[in-house]
Parts: sequence; structure tokens; C-alpha cells
Amino acid sequence: MTSGALPDNPFVAAGMIEDPRLFVGRKDELHAIASRMKGDQPTSINIVGDKHIGKSSLLHYFVLTWQQRILNNSSNYVVIYLPLRGVDCQTETGFYEAVAEGLLNHVQGWQQRSLQNCWKTKPLNRQAFSDAVKQWKQQGKLPVLCLDDFESLLKYPDKFDNGFYDNLRSLIENNALMLVVASRKSLKVYGNEYRFVSTFFNMAHCIVLRELTTDEAIELIRLPTRSTNGAALSVDEQNHAQQWGNRHPYKLQLAGYYLWEARQQGKAIKWAKQQFEQQLANPKSKVKRQGWQLWLHWLVWDLPVRLGRIAKFIGKAVDDVSNWIIGMVILLLLVLVLVGVLHWNEVWDFVRDKLGIK
Repeated sequence: MTSGALPDNPFVAAGMIEDPRLFVGRKDELHAIASRMKGDQPTSINIVGDKHIGKSSLLHYFVLTWQQRILNNSSNYVVIYLPLRGVDCQTETGFYEAVAEGLLNHVQGWQQRSLQNCWKTKPLNRQAFSDAVKQWKQQGKLPVLCLDDFESLLKYPDKFDNGFYDNLRSLIENNALMLVVASRKSLKVYGNEYRFVSTFFNMAHCIVLRELTTDEAIELIRLPTRSTNGAALSVDEQNHAQQWGNRHPYKLQLAGYYLWEARQQGKAIKWAKQQFEQQLANPKSKVKRQGWQLWLHWLVWDLPVRLGRIAKFIGKAVDDVSNWIIGMVILLLLVLVLVGVLHWNEVWDFVRDKLGIK
């Protein structure tokens, strides 16, 4: 659990919410994961939702707080969060080793010796992973893997094939393993799209993550800060945040972030709205160009480069810098033609001469 003072700006405009004190809502989804985890036959779950809907934050928060929901026999579980987009999970062995490291990091010291030996097999291949999980079951331990960004595995179908998924399915059916998988589309849809025949893609209980409830949205925009006893945003700022973000968690976070920043920097609400809309339109951009800047960039760079590429297409292999120079010359000649200083034939003769066209 995160300790210490809350951040000055409590709103997370990008990325996963790591401080559990700043996580809001999703009570039904959290209850559903816990209830399927503590049953006699644990049920794996597929958390499905659009980008920025809060899948990563939900998984991470569950890992931090699951013991509060599993009051009895919590020692029977080891729950870890594993982002699959990491470089360690680009191979099957890398995946197994990342799981092993995560599990052993969450086992208490006095349990380490009896639980770690089964993970020492090198290489930790499919059979060794399966054997280790089964040995944990014999010792009364259920590994619960919260796997984020499942799409990352689909980028490597040669590494993660039907056999890989069949093995996971077998461990799940044997009640030796539980998965909580976050993905943008359901596993069943991905199984069909990528033509997997493994029944792994048809087994998980699906929970669709949607927008927050109205009460949860209000709770989010009333997040506190360490320098205030109450909400970080004023009542007027809260109203703006709710109007801009409605009930979407990311949009509400983004609105709250820029409204708070605007007040700290002495800027108007209009500035916060502009930053909010810019970030929604292009999350990777930091500075929004004005209309005249876009026009100027097009005129002095994009257009000359494109004209230069016409020359490249005609037969001259040049890079973009050369394209720009040639394009600027062509553009200048065209202007001279339009104002009557040169004739079209003179421009064409110049182009043919420079490009060596007979």
C-alpha cells in the first residue's frame, strides 16, 4: 500500500493509477473477481474494455487490496500483477520467468524455501512451469495472475502458440492456476481473429468494463490533495470537469488535472479546456500549433518535400533534404510563372536539365 502524503495534483492524466487512495469505484467488478477467486473452483476472468477505461488500474488496485476481500484463508493465494507489454514477456520462457519472479516476490520469508525450489529448473520451459504450478497446488497455494495488455502476446504467435494456451487451460481446469486477463476485445474474439484452435479462448468469465456510475464520477472529481482538507477542485471546477468528462474515467482525470493546473498557474478555465481537448485529440502532442503555424509548416516544408518527391519519382534518388531543396526551387519557379516572369517551357527545360532527362 502507498503511504505518505497525497500528491499536490491528485488527478492521473496518463497511465495507471498506482496510489490506491486515488482509485475510485469499480466495486462490483472488484467483488466479482474476489468471489470467483475464493470459490471451490476458482474461475478465470477476462476484463474487457476500451483504451483508457481503467483496466490496468483495476488490476493493479485488486492486487494491492485483494486480502481485504478474501478474509478467510488468504494465505492460500499469491496474487501478482504482470504487464505483458514488457520485454520480458516476448518469449514463452521469458513469460514463465516473469511469473516465477513475481510469485516468489510475494511469498513471505518463512515460506520461501518450501515454495521456491520448484521454480529453479533451468530453462523454465512449459513442462517445468506446469510442474511448478502443480507443486504449489499440492502445498495449498493458488497463483492468481493478473495479466495486463493481453494483446502483447498476440504479436508473437510463433512464441505463444496453441500449445502454450492449451497448457494454461489445463492448469486452470485442474484448479492449479487462476488468470485475470485484461484486453480490449474478449479472448473469444481474439481466438477467432488469430485463428487459434485452443479452447483457452472460450473459457474465461467475461466482465465488460464501462464508464463509471454517476456517483463514482462525482467521487472522482472530488479527490482531495495534501494541501487541502476537502476536494482539490472548487465546486465550479468540479462542474466543468463533469461536463467535459461526463462519466468516462480517463476524461474526468484529464479534466481534473488541467483544471487544477490552470488554477495553480493563474490561467483561465478556457486554457484548461483547450489543453483537455488537445490531449484528447492527440495524446502524444505537448504543444498545439496555431492555424498559421500549421499553414507555414505545410508551405515551407511539407509542400516542397512532396514536390521534391515528384522529382524522385521521375528518376532521381534523393533524400528528404535534397527533396526539400529541389521542391523549393520548383515552387519558386512556379510562382515566377504565375506572375509572368517565366514561361512554362522554361521551367520544364530547367527541370529536365537538372534531372538529366533526355
